[in-house]
Amino acid sequence: MDGNDMGKCPVMHGGNTEAGNSVTAWWPKTLNLDILHQHDGKGNPLKGFAYREEVKKLDFDGLKKDLVALMTDSKDWWPADWGHYGGLMIRMTWHAAGTYRLADGRGGASTGNHRFAPLNSWPDNANLDKARRLLWPIKKKYGNRLSWADLMALAGTIAYESMGLKTFGFAFGREDIWAPEKDVYWGSETEWLAPSENRYEALEDPSTLENPLAAVHMGLIYVNPEGVNGQPDPARTALHVRETFARMAMNDEETAALTIGGHTVGKAHGNGNAANLGPSPEGADVAEQGFGWQNHTTRSTGRDTVTSGIEGAWTANPTTWDMGYFEMLFGYEWELKKSPAGANQWMPINIKPEHMVPDVEDPSKKTMPIMTDADMAMKVDPIYRAICEKFMANPAAFDDAFARAWFKLTHRDMGPNARYIGPWAPKETLVWQDPVPAGNAAYDVAALKKAIAASGLSTADMVATAWDSARTFRGSDMRGGANGARIRLAPQKDWEGNEPARLARVLATLEPLAKAAGASIADTIVLAGNLGVEQAAKAAGISVDVPFAPGRGDATAEQTDVASFAVLEPLADGFRNWTKANYAVEPEELLLDRAQLMGLTAPEMTCLLGGMRAMGTNHGGTGHGVFTDRPGALSTDFFVHLTDMDNKWVPKGRNAYDIQDRKSGVTKWTATRVDLVFGSNSILRAYAEVYAQDDNAEKFVHDFVAAWTKVMNADRYDLVA
Repeated sequence: MDGNDMGKCPVMHGGNTEAGNSVTAWWPKTLNLDILHQHDGKGNPLKGFAYREEVKKLDFDGLKKDLVALMTDSKDWWPADWGHYGGLMIRMTWHAAGTYRLADGRGGASTGNHRFAPLNSWPDNANLDKARRLLWPIKKKYGNRLSWADLMALAGTIAYESMGLKTFGFAFGREDIWAPEKDVYWGSETEWLAPSENRYEALEDPSTLENPLAAVHMGLIYVNPEGVNGQPDPARTALHVRETFARMAMNDEETAALTIGGHTVGKAHGNGNAANLGPSPEGADVAEQGFGWQNHTTRSTGRDTVTSGIEGAWTANPTTWDMGYFEMLFGYEWELKKSPAGANQWMPINIKPEHMVPDVEDPSKKTMPIMTDADMAMKVDPIYRAICEKFMANPAAFDDAFARAWFKLTHRDMGPNARYIGPWAPKETLVWQDPVPAGNAAYDVAALKKAIAASGLSTADMVATAWDSARTFRGSDMRGGANGARIRLAPQKDWEGNEPARLARVLATLEPLAKAAGASIADTIVLAGNLGVEQAAKAAGISVDVPFAPGRGDATAEQTDVASFAVLEPLADGFRNWTKANYAVEPEELLLDRAQLMGLTAPEMTCLLGGMRAMGTNHGGTGHGVFTDRPGALSTDFFVHLTDMDNKWVPKGRNAYDIQDRKSGVTKWTATRVDLVFGSNSILRAYAEVYAQDDNAEKFVHDFVAAWTKVMNADRYDLVA
């Protein structure tokens, strides 16, 4: 072999890394469908494995016993502070769950996403790779019956129990993903911990934080512990704490309880030089085997660990659940100091010896307790202070408030408690779980269907109403959907996207039919939609029965948190060719986001949109994208005419196009960007061409019915494992 050959790379340089050129790198305006492809499950090594059934066979008591034992089984390679891993495990659980944000339901602990970039390498998650490795022997032992997502959420809960807290409970059922969630927008910054101004219209007004974000910096879970942009000011920090936690579905009392309870145990680490730390896990050398922030220069474990840069514990008994945090925060005046790593932190003035903190390695040595700027906010802000004073007067109330807030933090993205699995799931139903009463399945479905058919409602009315009821479902946190018929309640009945006047008219027709049949309104709305699809298919010359499963219930106003449901309001629905306003992102991007939240694949999205156009279900009855001379028939006409080269496509405005005959110039139809993207994007065009073929008219109807049924049943947790 020629010596020069040894230096020649056998593959394209960088082609198999993120640094390699991609389609979107070359053409940044290309619509990226990756967020829909993640639903296809191609990368799942356990494809076909029913985790939610198998986890029911888990040895729950054995698992708890093993986790309790782990807490005090200190390892030389990453020794436990004071011989107890509780603080580390709590932080891991908190940071896995704490990415949840209410605006789009994304983030949270329910997928095990914490194992992957970027989360595994966020600065705020430094050294949590060690927590996951400590858990590996337990994951290995229980295997497929215990997901990483469940294990990481459970570890912190068991840690609290082992330190004396009576927890509210725990539910299993979180299924692991096998690649990073590409649908989650973490921010536009290209550097970690970039100044907060990048995320706010006005930093002094926390409400101007860019939606759907909740954290104040790229790479942080909540707020900067040193203060806004690292500048200590507890009163100012309190405002950002309030906004950030509100965006994570927490009220003031829950926020205070979580802040205090989270810092009642464990410590912060900053007793060393952060410059000596190596790259994060995703950037580390292969020899590190997925470990990040390694220090090969000086000692980096025990008392010399560097994580956040802040150094110290909050209480004198950091492995015990007690009221020590309140004693420290309100029992002393505090002054601003620097940690050994140079971070801003608060320290008590004239501390008593009994309130000094034992060294993590040598209990005979004592160290100073600390507070972060967020901790000081609990004392300075009048609202948080009043809550703290209530807790101090009633420790049992604090224990209960924290236990409930911790349960909410770790379960908020699991959806209703009908999805909870395991012996420790609490029986109490909470309003944030969006409860729906059990429905009646024992009624004459055929008779109700016949009554709907005789009601005079149009195909478009029936299909659009069922769609609007079901499209609120988002798989990110299992909220929304047709079950509960909340479309008839505030706030949904007044949403512009639901066409309130038309909706009221349709409901006025369907509600008495439901009552007469003994069926829920939720069932009746879906059954009407199914009937509309069947009628449309028949008009296209194809007979089909749309599957229907009775048993949905009707939620009440008392079971509906109006403020919490407000975030589910659609601002656009490409399937009905509607946008509420002009936004910075294009309508086709909003379509992708909606489709991903609904759990649709790219082919399902394509099929559904084309069918909705053919049936004339556009918002307001507009003709945009209705490329057919027989509206109301479930035909392939949308795809046939979109791909017809006898047509040309002429821009008429920001989001308006004419479809003209290429020879005569006569306008045949009008369209929006959402319509034309199915002809312009190469991947979507490939799907559109399938349905435009002469031999696929029947396939299209059956594909549409399958996708439609998936949407209608997305929140029927009684039908799936």
